[in-house]
Amino acid sequence: MNEDSILSFVQFAEVPMSSSSSRILIVDDLEDNLRVLTETLTEQGLSPLQAKDGSRALQIAKRAHPDLILLDIQMPGMDGFETIAKLQADEDTKDIPVIFISALGDIEDKVRGFQAGAVDYVSKPFRREEVIARVTTHLRLRQALAQVELERKKAHNLLLNVIPPPVAEELSKKGFFAPQAYPDVSVLFSDFVEFTQLSSTLSPGKLIDELNTLFTAFDEIMDRHGCERIKTVGDAYLAVSGMHDSQVDHPQRITRAALEMRDFVAGFSGTSETPWKIRIGVHTGELIGGIVGVKKYLFDIFGDTVNIASRMETLSEPMQVTVSDVHAERIQGTFDLEVRSPLPVKGKGTMGSALVRGLKDQGT
Repeated sequence: MNEDSILSFVQFAEVPMSSSSSRILIVDDLEDNLRVLTETLTEQGLSPLQAKDGSRALQIAKRAHPDLILLDIQMPGMDGFETIAKLQADEDTKDIPVIFISALGDIEDKVRGFQAGAVDYVSKPFRREEVIARVTTHLRLRQALAQVELERKKAHNLLLNVIPPPVAEELSKKGFFAPQAYPDVSVLFSDFVEFTQLSSTLSPGKLIDELNTLFTAFDEIMDRHGCERIKTVGDAYLAVSGMHDSQVDHPQRITRAALEMRDFVAGFSGTSETPWKIRIGVHTGELIGGIVGVKKYLFDIFGDTVNIASRMETLSEPMQVTVSDVHAERIQGTFDLEVRSPLPVKGKGTMGSALVRGLKDQGT
């Protein structure tokens, strides 16, 4: 590194870092080297830790997990190359960047150090400016990488809020999600009775606040029963069970979720100035799922199963859960059902349905 490079690094280093308590582990068997490096780093507001051999360095690194390690190559017993190999073999320490301490003329050691995984080197005899420049640069890089990882996790979590986890994982890995057929899925569709009239009596803020409370509760109910929300459209709520798992009891799970949704709305309406009432429809069958959109991803589901669940919701009474005869057959041993007379269903002719009163062992 020439003088101009060192000065540019120093100028960069003088800008305050986001954390002044970064911990630096110094590993050197010579007391004078430990003293000089400790004083230099302490003056920069950093927190040096010391180890006089590789074995002690491994113990401190695993316990304290420093932000950076300054590691001498030539040490008695376990040298720097063996130490860095053990650091990188341990899940707890493999991501800690290592700067080798090397004599100016040891070119072969420096090359071997980079090959071993070191990110940089500090030359002996020490020059204060070089130590500060190299250490500060790699601390900044580590902080930047940590920030990138944090933002990546935030983006992934946001993706999980709108796309089912298995779909999000494939989208993240491959950059696309191929449409899939799901042969046996339970679909729930709900909306609120006379929502248009309700919305006209509430301020925008109050309307959104109450819808948020209701939908948040619905999401928690779905999570509890192993179901997943697909989307909301206005006051409509669409959820499924059995799409991304192999549990055969998905009709029972989504029916329990539907009853909890109904009961939550009843309780919420009792404490709200707004008389919220919900209709819920459920059907079980096959469907297709896939990503819609390019700039704004949306996982959506299609097919007769979705349409019939919507029709069941339309046929339902306020504060009731109505299921198709197909779904009723799957849950009849678990729930108390009131079979209804066949009714005309748009686009499907006449279909049977049933009201779900509650669990058989609880009654209603």
